[in-house]
Formats: sequence, structure tokens, C-alpha cells
Amino acid sequence: MNFLSTRGRTAPTPIDAALAAGLAPDGGLYVPERIPALDQPLAAERLPDTAHALLAPYFEQSSLRERLGEICAQAFSFDAPLRPLAGADDWLLELFHGPTAAFKDYAARFLAGALAGLRRADDAPTTILVATSGDTGAAVAAAFHRRPGFEVAILYPDGRVSPRQAHGLGCWGDNVRALRVDGDFDACQRLAKQALADEALRARLPLSSANSISLGRLLPQAAYYAHAASRHYAQRGEPLNFIVPTGNLGNACAAFVARRMGLPIGEIALATNANDTLPRYFAGADYAAQPTRATLANAMDVGAPSNFERLRHWHRDDAELRAAVRAVGVDDATIRATIAAAPQRHGVVPCPHTATGLHLLETLRAQGDERPWAVVATAHPAKFDGIVEPLVGHAVEPPPALAESLARPASAEPLAADYAALRDRLLATAWA
Repeated sequence: MNFLSTRGRTAPTPIDAALAAGLAPDGGLYVPERIPALDQPLAAERLPDTAHALLAPYFEQSSLRERLGEICAQAFSFDAPLRPLAGADDWLLELFHGPTAAFKDYAARFLAGALAGLRRADDAPTTILVATSGDTGAAVAAAFHRRPGFEVAILYPDGRVSPRQAHGLGCWGDNVRALRVDGDFDACQRLAKQALADEALRARLPLSSANSISLGRLLPQAAYYAHAASRHYAQRGEPLNFIVPTGNLGNACAAFVARRMGLPIGEIALATNANDTLPRYFAGADYAAQPTRATLANAMDVGAPSNFERLRHWHRDDAELRAAVRAVGVDDATIRATIAAAPQRHGVVPCPHTATGLHLLETLRAQGDERPWAVVATAHPAKFDGIVEPLVGHAVEPPPALAESLARPASAEPLAADYAALRDRLLATAWA
């Protein structure tokens, strides 16, 4: 299987080259030339085995084929439990049990293992460039920290992530550098894309991406949807519908891939914050990126979601796409109210992003929808203690791995939202 660019101006590319490149040469995002249907239902008891079975068709011609099981075992070494909520057929897919307490740990670890497996002993070090709105950078830092042959540059919007998120970006040292950009997430994302498309820079400095634009992020994230839906169907005999809190659409695209592969997934609904580019589009307006707004659910503060290109590529036209997905925006006041009511109403304390999904679930139930719905819990609430704790009236204990990172010193370098400044920083001999 080869991989194509969403913009159609790149030759079909083998998976190993697509993984290493991150972004296609024409600026598009890599997608499989076809999404394979599984020959038989997935019945694995363990998440790593589900991941291996799901990903194997994409890696048939890869040099990583024989090591794919090992890479999956390392990347998916912590569970993604599907837990019942207080309401009938209400579920929570908990994706925050990894080292940085966010769903992005799974795919970041998979990508790190895959890129390490593709390296030759004499290869020059690769710089992993990542823009983050809060959680991606920490997951990538943890996955690549002290991994030989890699440097990591994290771009994040200064003052627009929670204090604990900022600490989690700057607490690594060694081969990881955090750069706090004077701008919003879209500015960070724009800088990263400029660097990845700069052929002269890449000739001097091997670069790759670990954002959700990377194929190595997209494909493995389909595994936890496949696992949850398969187990739910085996026990209850009906498809599981998912509510995905989203900003840049990577996690939502992964759910779509799992459904296209034949997994028993029903509807996919998107919950955004006040950044309403997607709700506007799915309500019928022309697609138009919006200026980014700062919200309580900061990891979803995206006005120009990159992965929209993938969704459009997979559908014949706007009408077909709008028929396949719905999207609802949730403002800060509603996020606060949902967090405050969640312990009694749902039996959980959610992070602000998960709260957008819970609100959409409540809306669906109020409309009479009785189907089984799983809200995707994208991050642990302890990462947003300053928001969550006053609303629920008690402290939220951080999980051990998060507590360990918070105990380390952290620092970040300032960076202007200017490509020349980023380019100079990446080329600086003082990087090491």
C-alpha cells in the first residue's frame, strides 16, 4: 500500500517514507491510497494486540513489518478502559492513563518507536518539530526523551496553556527544547508547516513532524476506537457511537478510519469549544478558518484545523461529509456548568475538553437519543487543576506519572512568531 497527499501533487509514497517525512512535499497530508476492510472481526482481549491487527495492513511493505507487534506493545502498554457513566448506555473512553495523562501518549509513543526503527546507525540526528495547543508537545517529549538520534523542538503559544501543561512541556531537558511562541496555536502550527516545507532547511537539518498531520499519529489512534467498539459489540451486539472532543481533528479522523475499516462504530459526533470553524461548516456554511479564541478547553483552541483536509479527501463532496459527521460548539460558561454538575450527573470529574463531550451527550439525551454513546476523555482533570478544582470543590489528585513530571524543574525559551526566528533557532549550533 502506498500513501497519497490530500493535495494530489505528490507521487504515491511508501509508508516508511511517509512516516519519516511527516508532511507531503506539496504541503498536503498523507492518507492511505485505500482504507482496507478487515477480513474478520477483531476479538483481541489486549489493546496492543488490537493495535497490531488493525495496523498490519498498512505495514505489509514496511521494513517495520516484523517489529510492528513490538512497537504496538510498547506504545499501548497502558489500557484505554471503556467505563460506564451514571446514565443508561452512557460511557467514557478513558485515554489519559499514559505518562503525560492525555490521549496523545499512545500515538506519540508509536511514532517514536516507528521512527527509531527506521533509523540507520549512520543517519544524522532528526529534529522532531511539533506545534502544540497543550498536550501534544508533552506526549511527544515523553516519547522521544533521551531517544538516541532525535532532537525535539516544541512550539507552544505563550500564556495559552494551563500552568501544568506548560510545566509538562518544559520539564524534560536533554534532547528536548520547549519554545514559547508569541502567538496562538495557529501561529505555532503555521511555523511548523513552513519549516517542514522548507527544502533548503531540510537539506541541512533532517526534520520530521509529530503533530496530528503525521501519518504516524493518525493510524495508531484508530486502535483504541477499534478496541472499545469491538468489545462493546461482542458484549451487547450493537455499534458504539462516539463523541470526540476535537480541535485539530486528528483524533476524530482516527475514529473515521476505524469505522471505514469495518469496525462496529455508529455515529461520530464532534464537540468543539468556542472555536467554531467546524460547527459553522457542518451547519452548512462554507469552510472558513476563524481567528483562534482562547478558551478553558485550550488544547482545542484551533481556528484552522489541519486534518479537515483528510476528512474532505475521504468524501465526494461537502454534502456527503456533512451527512457523515455532526459538530457542536460549547462555550466556556457551559463548560464550567458541565464540570460542576458532572460528579453528580455522570459520576466523574472531567477535564474541560471532556466536558464539551459530556455536554453534547446531555444534549443528545435531551433530544431523545437512546443509543449507546461513548464520550472520549482526552486528558486527566488534574492537568487543569486551576479550572476544575474550584468548580468541583475539592482537590484532584494527579496520577503518579504526572506528579513526577511536575516535581522536575521546567524552562522554556521565548520565540517570536516569525519563521526566520524559528529557522535560526533550529540551525543554531547551541541546540545540543
